[in-house]
Amino acid sequence: MVEARTGSQESESPRGNSPRSDAPSRSPALGDARSVAVIGAKGVLGTHLVGLLEDSPRVGRVVAIDTEAPASRGPKTQHYAADLTSERLEHRLVEILDGEEVSTVVHLGFETSPSHLPDESHQLESVGTMHVVAACRRTRVRKLVMPSSTYLYGASAKNPCYLEESHPLCAPTSEPFFRDKMQAERDALRFGLPGRGTITTILRMAPIVGPNSDNFMTRYLAQSLIPTVLGFDPLLQFLHEADAAAALRRAVEVDVPGVFNVAGPGVIPLSKVARLVGKHRLPMTRPISHLVIGGLWLAHQSPIPPTFLDFVQYACVGDTDVTRRMLGFVPMFSSREAILDFASAQSLRDVQLLSETPA
Repeated sequence: MVEARTGSQESESPRGNSPRSDAPSRSPALGDARSVAVIGAKGVLGTHLVGLLEDSPRVGRVVAIDTEAPASRGPKTQHYAADLTSERLEHRLVEILDGEEVSTVVHLGFETSPSHLPDESHQLESVGTMHVVAACRRTRVRKLVMPSSTYLYGASAKNPCYLEESHPLCAPTSEPFFRDKMQAERDALRFGLPGRGTITTILRMAPIVGPNSDNFMTRYLAQSLIPTVLGFDPLLQFLHEADAAAALRRAVEVDVPGVFNVAGPGVIPLSKVARLVGKHRLPMTRPISHLVIGGLWLAHQSPIPPTFLDFVQYACVGDTDVTRRMLGFVPMFSSREAILDFASAQSLRDVQLLSETPA
């Protein structure tokens, strides 16, 4: 997902989904050696993905679109600079996608954490996705792949143990971080409506962790004291950053439209997560938690706003059976292994053997 959003253009200038099947397939219309554009390629997820696509025999060319080229750029990859918040983004994307004859777009232009500047986030995510979809429609793009979040289901005492993809999205729309992602999903799914010869694949990912990840969850778990709600110990699931990129590669290589939950196998109680990362919990009643976290958020001292308290009180766990069956993807790291890998890197940062901020 993108982390920096402004920049100048490079000198080079180029050109509801259909029903699911029971097994992954490759559409003849998209071909084997497809040209794939990765929008928002310089972040952790984009860098991982570009490296994987460089090694994929089913991808003939990678078009990296962001303010800077990803560190994993290789001989297959051509970088084009673009401002993902620009009002002229659609025009710039049409120029690039058309010139490179792109057939598949992976859209990673999303915030990884809630922002104190919701208008800028809205321009990046909601308006930006409208520009991306419009550019895809105006060119020869036949497939759109996009990450999303299992947190869009919302955390509630009424949630079933595992949330299937058909479960309504109940995260609070008063929170821009959720509202903009929901709108982006709706716009992306309209691109892949049946009868248009196009495909949309959306991967609703569990919180991403790993040695390089920097998002609201990793910041929450990196605190000396982890605030929790007194009397509650929800089950959590996680996705390793390498598995997140691998799931996107899988979605590029096989043509299966729809929405898919992606998470590492297994769930972990929040209390155990705190022990695994070597941190202490700070239990507070819900009203006090709301006041304390709300005040810290306003002071830019909390990684989460008070609207996220539901997620440290109730479970929000995605069912990944459809992803295994239809997309044919199984993560290499369990939720526990993903947390342990994050914890190992974080412990080195805590003693300043690694940089304080992930690369």
